[in-house]
Amino acid sequence: MTRHIPILATIVVVAAALLMVGLGFWQLQRLQEKEALLARYTANVTKPPLPFAALFPVTEEALYRRTSAYCLDVLDWKTEAGRGIDGRSGWRHIASCRTGAEGPGIIVDVGVSAGPTAPTWSGGPVRGRLTEAPNGEPLIERLLSKRVISSPMIVSEVAAPGLVPSAPPNPQNIPNNHLSYAVQWFIFATLALIIYGVALWQRGRRRARGSAADTGA
Repeated sequence: MTRHIPILATIVVVAAALLMVGLGFWQLQRLQEKEALLARYTANVTKPPLPFAALFPVTEEALYRRTSAYCLDVLDWKTEAGRGIDGRSGWRHIASCRTGAEGPGIIVDVGVSAGPTAPTWSGGPVRGRLTEAPNGEPLIERLLSKRVISSPMIVSEVAAPGLVPSAPPNPQNIPNNHLSYAVQWFIFATLALIIYGVALWQRGRRRARGSAADTGA
């Protein structure tokens, strides 16, 4: 008896499984890159501070390093949920500052308060840890290594009057789930092949029973 295997369906399933395996290996590659990046971030925490202008244009290599700048005046305020250095939740106040001809504009997290009203802070010297301001950057851009940070932000060590300093950014809080993602893709590929194999086996049994019935008739 000749078993007929559906060629098109088999090609589609095998191609899908190979794609999922490829995504799994890509996640393993991303795991190595992420671990190296986190190691650089951790090393940056203990490096001596540099002026913000010396780090510009800011790339991922410079994040979590201590830096300093001068805010000539505040151009705009943004308020988001945040957490203070004391662990309490509140409203985080983020200022967009003008720095003049000596360097690029800066974004500064000047601290956390219990309410959303912007603080009475008009600028001045800023020192703190460098991170990335919240933005709507597409995920694909965030997957690129050594990218230029479009919205670098200094989390100030000294809060504006009436505020509590925001919790300093910590690279230990960055999730690194690439290994679990890789395992998931490998499992998906295996399950796809198993399910398809079972479907072919059941199809073959139905054909065999149909042939036996025709022969008996």
